[in-house]
Amino acid sequence: MDVSTDPAPDRPTDVANAPVLERPTDVANNPVLERARAGDDEAFNHLVAPLHRELHAHCYRMLGSTHDADDALQDALLRAWRGLPRFEGRASLRSWLYAVVTRVCLDTVAARGRRALPVDLGPASDRAVLGDVPLGRVAWLGPYPDRELADGPAHPDARCEQREAVELAFVAALQVLPGNQRAALLLFEVLGFSAAEIATMMNTSTTSVNSALARARRLVADRVGPASQQHTLRKIGDARLRQIVDGYATALENADADALVALLTEDVTWSMPPLPAWYTGIRAVTDFAVRVPLTGCGTWRHLPTHANGQPAVASYLDADGFGTHLAWSINVLTLRGDRVAAITSFLDPGVFPHFGLPTSLP
Repeated sequence: MDVSTDPAPDRPTDVANAPVLERPTDVANNPVLERARAGDDEAFNHLVAPLHRELHAHCYRMLGSTHDADDALQDALLRAWRGLPRFEGRASLRSWLYAVVTRVCLDTVAARGRRALPVDLGPASDRAVLGDVPLGRVAWLGPYPDRELADGPAHPDARCEQREAVELAFVAALQVLPGNQRAALLLFEVLGFSAAEIATMMNTSTTSVNSALARARRLVADRVGPASQQHTLRKIGDARLRQIVDGYATALENADADALVALLTEDVTWSMPPLPAWYTGIRAVTDFAVRVPLTGCGTWRHLPTHANGQPAVASYLDADGFGTHLAWSINVLTLRGDRVAAITSFLDPGVFPHFGLPTSLP
């Protein structure tokens, strides 16, 4: 995600060319809205359906979890349903809904705090940690399935920007920001609202929004780095990308350490939330891979998938040798050049339904 550190200009709104949901709403001449305001839930669902996926992605960026995004969006839509009679159409329906959703997310951030990855909690381990146990007291960052992203414009640049906005490095950097800075950055940089519109949404001043944007941009730019995964993936090409994903899965299934190492950069990292231990550098990662997933767990099966705009592999483990492989982890691969620079293995079978994946394999 290319986040400029320049001061935020106020963005003009081209009302004449804006989609219907982005225009100021003429309440009196909108029969569907009038029915929704009168309590017709079918009319309300018709109004919000075109925005459902993008609102869900906004909740994920704010909260770092598909589970939290589900809950926040459900709560926000209930609030919007109850508050719709008070919607007077001075702003667009889209901006009003984003205001409701953002406030729900800010309440959640204030109550729960930020989500983390193992790299945020302490130094890397230089050798395999056997018997590592999950840290339940930590709110962990989770993966986001690309299939949940809104059906945006077909232009490749638009799809690229949509995926950049959920890349792991960007979402992880967002979690470090205070809630108001997180919201301001997303509403401006990702969603295209003006500073004045954001000030109205967040019940603050344009000056405060611009200040929050400046601070947020500096921190995110420092943590994300210059090259997005979308840029890297386009340079690699689909054929080489399939080789990397298939090679990763095959190496684990065949317990082939040499084949796995051949895919990795020298400074590769591997983390497995909710396990606190993580590894950096080819020697430490190889020691972990050989002693844990390659020889110490059981047998593996894999399915390719996509998460956070990045290539990913769903892992299924048969730990007991009974012949059934159960959902185990979503492994998100971060690439540099045509090598894997980071593996983030989210050990959460509960997210598999979000990815449209089965919970077991033979």
